Amino acid sequence: MRAVAAREGTIPFLGLETWYRVVGEDTPGKLPLLCLHGGPGSGHDYLEPMEDLATGRRAIFYDQLGSGRSPAPSDPSRWTVELYLDELSAVREALGLERIHLLGQSWGGMLALEYMLTRPAGVESLLLCDTLASTPLWIAETSLLRAELPADVREVLDRCERDGTTEGQEYQDACQAFSDRHLCRVIPNPDCVKRSLEGMPNEVYLTMWGPSEFYATGSLRDWDVTDRLGELELPTLIVSGRYDESTPAVSGALQRGIAGAEWVMFEHSSHVPHVEEPGRFLEVVSRFLAQVETGR
Repeated sequence: MRAVAAREGTIPFLGLETWYRVVGEDTPGKLPLLCLHGGPGSGHDYLEPMEDLATGRRAIFYDQLGSGRSPAPSDPSRWTVELYLDELSAVREALGLERIHLLGQSWGGMLALEYMLTRPAGVESLLLCDTLASTPLWIAETSLLRAELPADVREVLDRCERDGTTEGQEYQDACQAFSDRHLCRVIPNPDCVKRSLEGMPNEVYLTMWGPSEFYATGSLRDWDVTDRLGELELPTLIVSGRYDESTPAVSGALQRGIAGAEWVMFEHSSHVPHVEEPGRFLEVVSRFLAQVETGR
């Protein structure tokens, strides 16, 4: 099932343009759902199964600047958390999103946390999908997952990182073995996932994160808001997969830090339960949104 009413457009931002897509229409008692994609730099395409959440409400997607349909000239100094916070505010203002549910997946969850810590008005609930509150914890956990890869794969990863040749195809091929286990276990990857991964890692990803999911060398390498999670006081749903990069330790830290947060584990998924178990994902998220809107 996929909502049919949709419109697309662009929003002027810093002399460039942010592309967006709005699916569905709002009905009384239901609030729009604003979705933040991961990467950073991957584009929104892999979130397309979430369009099915647009039943009686708008679901809004956009490609963050430097991603997908929102290109920008090369400038590594441009890619900062502050830029993406400003862009998120610009999207809300341009589309009249006064009261919303906010969903962030992976890096999008990090962005959502940063945004909520600015205490914005009108956000009624927070959905944190396959995400983290601490890069150092994430790296510690993904290092454990990496240690379970075949020895020949680990040898390539170690050598390329040691020699500074992570930009080569050999390193990316070795990273694929990790992705097949912990990023998306549907092989071959669905088209929406393939489209988001085209051209990755790109300048945004390399600048902010680094060469791979388990090797952070960018500006987010020391990022950690764990000690501020207690400031969040709104209904929160945490989602992760059994084989996720967001391991139980990573997702569990979010649940412990946010009072009253609900955590749902998807037993047959890795980093994209909305792709790997779309039916259950739709059921879990729809239930949560309904509970928030009915005050239960």
